[in-house]
Amino acid sequence: MSNDEYGFSGGGYTTNQSANVSFGNEASAQTSSAPVKDISTAEFSSEVLQASMQGPVLIDFWAPWCGPCKQLAPALEAAVAATNGKVRLVKMDIDKHPEVAGQMGIQSIPAVVAFVDGKPADAFMGAKTEGEIREFIAKIAGPSDETEQMETLLEDAETFAEQGDMQEAGRIYSHILMKDPANLQAIAGIGHLYLSEQNLDGVRGVIANLDETQLSAPEITSLQSALELAEQAEALGKSSNDLQTKLQANPDDPQLRLDLAIALNAANQREEAADHLLEIMKRKPGWNDDTARVQLLQFFEAWGMTDETTVSARRKLSSLLFA
Repeated sequence: MSNDEYGFSGGGYTTNQSANVSFGNEASAQTSSAPVKDISTAEFSSEVLQASMQGPVLIDFWAPWCGPCKQLAPALEAAVAATNGKVRLVKMDIDKHPEVAGQMGIQSIPAVVAFVDGKPADAFMGAKTEGEIREFIAKIAGPSDETEQMETLLEDAETFAEQGDMQEAGRIYSHILMKDPANLQAIAGIGHLYLSEQNLDGVRGVIANLDETQLSAPEITSLQSALELAEQAEALGKSSNDLQTKLQANPDDPQLRLDLAIALNAANQREEAADHLLEIMKRKPGWNDDTARVQLLQFFEAWGMTDETTVSARRKLSSLLFA
């Protein structure tokens, strides 16, 4: 199957790097939400305390001379707008209305305080990245309907992939990426679909279009490890059946057993692959600078730390090391 059958072309997935700062459908959310209101001390009770009984309210303390305040405002307003009314935002100029900020002990700006049920629930001060702002708002607002929909779609795609329906899984991942081009779970999902079809160029294309921050995310480091393992298997150029036959004749050959583990992993026979590496560690402790253990840890990273085989093999490894 070619890359463009998952909705992509040009030899790999191409991400829109500007999407690194997107959050849902921000443009439409901003146009549909109410404008941010500047409030006075007299309005604090009605616009913040009373209003927060109906839903979270953020109050942004700022001043016209504050550069970081002006930098924060657009990202804060966009993130609030993306909640589609679940969270409200008001602003208070502390030069004109210093009383509330003074009573709350705010000594530097920008300062953003979240009110829930008439009381302060959380706050931050100083400049924040867009990601940090979204995380802060997500804690206050809870998951949005869009977030829940995305999570459901990701679960559906994983289910289809596990069932072997790669086309439907790819269609769902493509749909997610149309809405959220920076969704790392979907990006990694596309990469794993390419891996399942031994399309290593497709995986390389996925990885090549990511920035340093994205490359350090767990979903992507797992994909990179899986690619490295697939490249190892490709370099061997040997089938697991051939290696099994050779190992039967030479059961004490650790290199043969290591090669077999790599080939078995490429064939998605994870438990057998892990067991052969553990067998090397039993028969030849510390062999070749502990290569078997290092290889096993790479398996764990590629499979994911919550994978059933990873959990089972970790138990066996612990029993072996601390027996």
